[in-house]
Amino acid sequence: MSYKRIGLLLGPILFLLIHFFFSGEGLSSQGRDILAVTVWIGVWWILEVLPIAATALLPIVLFPMLGALGLEETTANYGHKYVFLYMGGFMLAMAIEKWNLHKRIALHIIRAIGTNMYTIVLGFMVATAFLSMWISNTATAVMVMPMAISIVKQLKDNPQTAKDENAVFGKLLMLSIAYSASIGGIATLIGTPPNLVFAGFVQKAYGLDISFWQWMKFGLPISILLLILAWLYLTRIAYPLRQGRFPGGREEIHRLIQELGPMKREEKIVMAVFVLTALCWITRSFLLQKIVPGIDDTIIAIGAALVLFILPAGKGRKMIKWEEAVQIPWGIILLFGGGMAIASGFETSGLAIYLGSQMTFFDGLPLLTLILLVITCINFLTEVTSNLATTAMMLPVLAPLAVTLDVDPFVLMVACTTAASCAFMLPVATPPNAVVFGSGYLRIPDMVRTGFLMNLISILVLAIAVYFLLPLFLKI
Repeated sequence: MSYKRIGLLLGPILFLLIHFFFSGEGLSSQGRDILAVTVWIGVWWILEVLPIAATALLPIVLFPMLGALGLEETTANYGHKYVFLYMGGFMLAMAIEKWNLHKRIALHIIRAIGTNMYTIVLGFMVATAFLSMWISNTATAVMVMPMAISIVKQLKDNPQTAKDENAVFGKLLMLSIAYSASIGGIATLIGTPPNLVFAGFVQKAYGLDISFWQWMKFGLPISILLLILAWLYLTRIAYPLRQGRFPGGREEIHRLIQELGPMKREEKIVMAVFVLTALCWITRSFLLQKIVPGIDDTIIAIGAALVLFILPAGKGRKMIKWEEAVQIPWGIILLFGGGMAIASGFETSGLAIYLGSQMTFFDGLPLLTLILLVITCINFLTEVTSNLATTAMMLPVLAPLAVTLDVDPFVLMVACTTAASCAFMLPVATPPNAVVFGSGYLRIPDMVRTGFLMNLISILVLAIAVYFLLPLFLKI
């Protein structure tokens, strides 16, 4: 019997056991049922019994039937304002991809940074990380990888290149793309789903809005530091190269740019909308709201999407069509809604307070040790589970735990959120890992061996950043 079949039965069985036999002192019947449903969902998410987006729909069925949370209250979470922020961001990303603007940006970044062996890797990492701040990590990796393969083949075809050197460079370049796609997503609120789950949970539980700029002030420095450390680790420790010069590298980058041709009118329009949207997101909290008090990051995102539907692309076409817009990843949006529904259930039923009061064994631990513990657990848990599902499961638990331990809840929640984006060991950990594994240049032992130390580096960087920088940059 496969683990999925075991999980198919295990989820409902645990649900029934908790529903009928669990009775925690001070826990309401609604809280017990929210816990039972959450355990069921958690098992199915971890073992991927159903597509994780389908599992995220369980609260709509179970919460109202059990009387734990009303149908209207449950379904309202699937229309949370951050769902629409993500939707608008996806549509903007779709326009960038449709008109090949992302490829032009990436190639010009790579050319600007340099074309010897090490700087080519750095160029790919900077380009991938920058795109991943605005476009989904998966789409970024899928787009950048063919360009990287053409560079590796250019090295392979050159008679001056040693055979083993080409194999090493192939592994180095593929891993650099996977790592930078995950690292870049940390920098912005829309860069990776866990960031928006965190913002949505904070808004739901505390009534506080995390602005695009608030998160970026904290996330961007971490992203830059991790990117530099990842580059140094990959090029100097994991896969050092004997030759620094890349024969024909500059010519290959130039050829790929020439293939794109001159910048088209549509690319210029998308670039203008993209830059204007990013500027609005960044300046909204300290500038735009003084002019338009009711403006919000979600309004900016949806406004940008509507502008793209309106603007003409020549020959009777629009910048994006609805047939293209509906291709956005609705599964992530449903998963986000499911996470919000669970968070709402935790708060309204009193389950969050109950769970926090049960975790007294963490009491007395120094704050830095507690942060390290949370980051390490989430980091390695995310190797085998969806980072979005992990964040959605853990935030409602960590918030009351922080209250019980008399520490700032944002410290543990941000630690969890950032750690969920730093899984570097396994192909199943993140879509970018799976994309580069499919290139054929890597084996699982390569990824595990290299990724384990990268995980440890990220754990230390995140722990220091959350402990020292969070109070300075993410003031809530």
